[in-house]
Amino acid sequence: MKPTAKQVAHEAGVSIAAVSRAFSPGSSIDPLKRQRILQVAAQLGYSSPARRTAEVISAGTVTLVAGDLANPFYPLVLDTLAKALQAVGRQLLVYAIPPQADMDQLTPQILAARPSALVVTSASLTSGMANACRQHGIRVVLLNRIQRNVRVNAVACDNHAGGRDAALFLLGRGRRRIGFIGGISNTSTHRDRAEGFSEALRESGHSVLAEGNGEFTYRGSYGAVLSLLTAKNRPDALFCCNDIMALAAIDAARELGLSAPEDLSIVGFDDIPMAGWRSYRLTTIRQPITRMISEVVGLIQASNTVPLDETTTSILPGKLIVRGSA
Repeated sequence: MKPTAKQVAHEAGVSIAAVSRAFSPGSSIDPLKRQRILQVAAQLGYSSPARRTAEVISAGTVTLVAGDLANPFYPLVLDTLAKALQAVGRQLLVYAIPPQADMDQLTPQILAARPSALVVTSASLTSGMANACRQHGIRVVLLNRIQRNVRVNAVACDNHAGGRDAALFLLGRGRRRIGFIGGISNTSTHRDRAEGFSEALRESGHSVLAEGNGEFTYRGSYGAVLSLLTAKNRPDALFCCNDIMALAAIDAARELGLSAPEDLSIVGFDDIPMAGWRSYRLTTIRQPITRMISEVVGLIQASNTVPLDETTTSILPGKLIVRGSA
């Protein structure tokens, strides 16, 4: 049987009430008496009810680190993940950090919460954070991104194939002056989508007419698209690295008196809810969010049977959704 507060009190020569106060931060108890009680408790292997409750809670907690909650795609991911974890008796703790921020600054907070797993999306995992989590037995899963420089689990859409699909679709609709609006260049989502897009164009004997950097934001894309569309040889089609940038492209085109798809075909990536709004009707590559989240939860649930050093990478196919913008 587990040791009780009564046994600790007997061995330490104090009352049961004193044992309770010793485990209550800020309670009034002589420091030397507290130290003696804690030493006896450690020797007997006693944990207070509050600490046992905290251990149970932390064992069922999953921490999500997200760096771009302003993008409507990630609140959708967060909502889907939270509901999937609740269905298996787990809770979600969320840390929001600025895009491209150093995750190492969060290490003490994450380790202090003692989660059973860490999910990282739209943020870059450092090797320091990965090593710290491994040392503390915390399973790490990258969601919607892949990092070759760290050995952790990853679940992502097939961004390369999605970029190819966008290019082939635009070529199939007779577009030849095709531009590209990229995101943040050192992320796998930007890199893989851009490479797949350019590769499909080259194989068809074409190339990207012009490029702009939208930094995965509405504001950044709006300015980049205005620059491309006011150039002498403006594109007749754009592939934008995510939907929020594609919506900005539609708005920028309207500002210049152009319409989609008559004057400019526009394709996005993600299929956020706004993409289906009648004012946008955005053609886009849909990410399989439900299946991606299912894979993530499966990896987390297997944490008791699969060694931490055994990692997997799941690449799931997206789907081209054709609407009115292209």
